[in-house]
Amino acid sequence: MRQRRPLSHRLKKPAYHSALGPGLVTGAADDDPSGIATYSQAGAAYGFALLWPVVLAWPFLTAFQFTCAEIARVTGKGLAANLSAHLPRSAVWAVVLMLLGANMFNIASDIAAMAEAARLVTGVPRLPLMVGFAVLSLGLQIFVPYHRYVGLLKWLTLSLFAYVLVVLVVGVEWRHVLGGLWPTLPAGSATTVVAILGTTISPYLFFWQSAQELEEMGLEHARPLITHQRGAAIELKRLVKDSASGFLVTMTISLCIIAATAATLHEAGINNIATAADAAAALRPIAGDFAFALFALGIIGTGLLAVPVLAGSAAYALAEVMGWRAGLELKPREAGGFYGVIFVAVAAALGLDLVGIDPMKALFWTAVVNGLVAVPVMLAIMLLASRRAVMGGFRVKGAQAVLGWGAVLLMAVSAAGMFLF
Repeated sequence: MRQRRPLSHRLKKPAYHSALGPGLVTGAADDDPSGIATYSQAGAAYGFALLWPVVLAWPFLTAFQFTCAEIARVTGKGLAANLSAHLPRSAVWAVVLMLLGANMFNIASDIAAMAEAARLVTGVPRLPLMVGFAVLSLGLQIFVPYHRYVGLLKWLTLSLFAYVLVVLVVGVEWRHVLGGLWPTLPAGSATTVVAILGTTISPYLFFWQSAQELEEMGLEHARPLITHQRGAAIELKRLVKDSASGFLVTMTISLCIIAATAATLHEAGINNIATAADAAAALRPIAGDFAFALFALGIIGTGLLAVPVLAGSAAYALAEVMGWRAGLELKPREAGGFYGVIFVAVAAALGLDLVGIDPMKALFWTAVVNGLVAVPVMLAIMLLASRRAVMGGFRVKGAQAVLGWGAVLLMAVSAAGMFLF
């Protein structure tokens, strides 16, 4: 049994690095291989012109993710459990099942991208690599307890900085980067803008970050702020710092991917990229072996980070609706249903890859389902966060409310754009 930390230790203001946790991992997981493909296509097709949607999304996504984490820290319950208490059960089931379906397609495309990137680097056939990545991800989630696994996930976030190195290696004209931060809409780019916003604001991020706050509360033996408000200011500052830092990372890496492909592929006249692995392969003859290897290794690292987040977010959501015990700190025999969902999600995704599913079609349907799920879920989350009956004195207000509702509007426009363009 883990020894409870003294109250004085738990109320001590955390150091910056120790405050980074769920928000950092969640933000880093946002740049998964399917997201890398989207950003690569934006850079290849339109050069530096579409950097601005990434910057536009950052404050809204940061505020919304902070709200998701705050709901968990204040109530002591995850998003799905809170939604179940205040929405018709049929509506919550619809959301959770669509989340599970979208995540399986996303996992399938990520595993395929990881395997293709590894094949390009090692020459090993794609099939055993797909199986190996799926088994590795499952093994780590099932057999490594959360307090150790979260450390590994934090280390995996460093793989994202491969794209910072790619930018430095290929050489980028920074005046072009600054020019791309000014909103413009090149001819035919509306669909890509929608894709950038859609891949940046995804429902699985909401459920994962709130669930990880509960895991952290369990490790610290912390109680919900709504009933135990001592130290609330420190906790909320930690959540803000964590969310802002995590999504600053994802914004920076997204900008680097667009800038790197703009400076290389777009300049070379390569304007169509289907997958992240295609982007890596196309970089090789233009930017050299080192830039190619960095780009490919980044795909593998981000995939190893994103797959557990995708599978885990669905498992937390379904377990909360079913009333099952849930948590990566628990042993498999203590949370059979929870780990069963993780296994089914990854195994089903691998099955989609093995039967030869088209990764681009998988990404398309993932984007469609995410777009359908995100808007009503975000609306419900903001309504929950605004209710005194749910949040007490911690209900959202001021700038947080403006940015949170702005995120809902931004995603609604993005989802509508998928059907208009």
